[in-house]
Amino acid sequence: MLFWPMFDPIYYLFALPALILGLYAQYKVRAAYQRYRRVANMSGLTGYEAAQRLLVSNGLSHVEIRETQGELSDHYDPRTKSLFLSPGVARSASVSALGIVAHEVGHALQDQQGYVPLKLRAGLVPVVQLGSWLGPIIFLAGMVLPIKNLSLIGLLLFSGTLVFALITLPVELNASNRAIEMLGRSGLIALNEEKGVRAVLSAAALTYVAAAAQAISTILYYIFLLGGSRRRD
Repeated sequence: MLFWPMFDPIYYLFALPALILGLYAQYKVRAAYQRYRRVANMSGLTGYEAAQRLLVSNGLSHVEIRETQGELSDHYDPRTKSLFLSPGVARSASVSALGIVAHEVGHALQDQQGYVPLKLRAGLVPVVQLGSWLGPIIFLAGMVLPIKNLSLIGLLLFSGTLVFALITLPVELNASNRAIEMLGRSGLIALNEEKGVRAVLSAAALTYVAAAAQAISTILYYIFLLGGSRRRD
């Protein structure tokens, strides 16, 4: 009998380690963010003010700063050349705010310099959005319909999520390295504040590792199902 993954106990044999890692990563991000959100930065600048200064000093004055809703929803949009900051970051003069803002400015700098992994990731977005929901449907349809290689097509479509996750890792790590370098060069953080910035950025990076692990576990589960189906055939 064929189950959707969430209803198949075997699925959790593959997915449980990645799910645990994902939960741990989310815990680490929130713990680091909340801890250093309570630590005022030496410069006394809010996230919004720090973003303005970093953008100007890096030749990115054309990038617009906007506020977005939610917590830890901060991001840079290369399509509109806009930096979106959550209220907790934009209005806070904390060590957490500096690290998050500098990281997003790092993405803006990647965009300006034509950083290849960022371009690849942006190009993959529509493909991954389609494959992430259509791939599993096609895969499971292929398990019950007598259409040759239909499941394999579904698997290949879904595999785009892993490619996206693997490309995301160097993009995010590079942005974090740029953030540390920018903050140090601009004098916005003291030496004893760098530890806090690194803690926030390292915790965020773990979430991308968890995303890759989750994609791998799902792909392995589908390969397991596909192998079992072919043996029965």
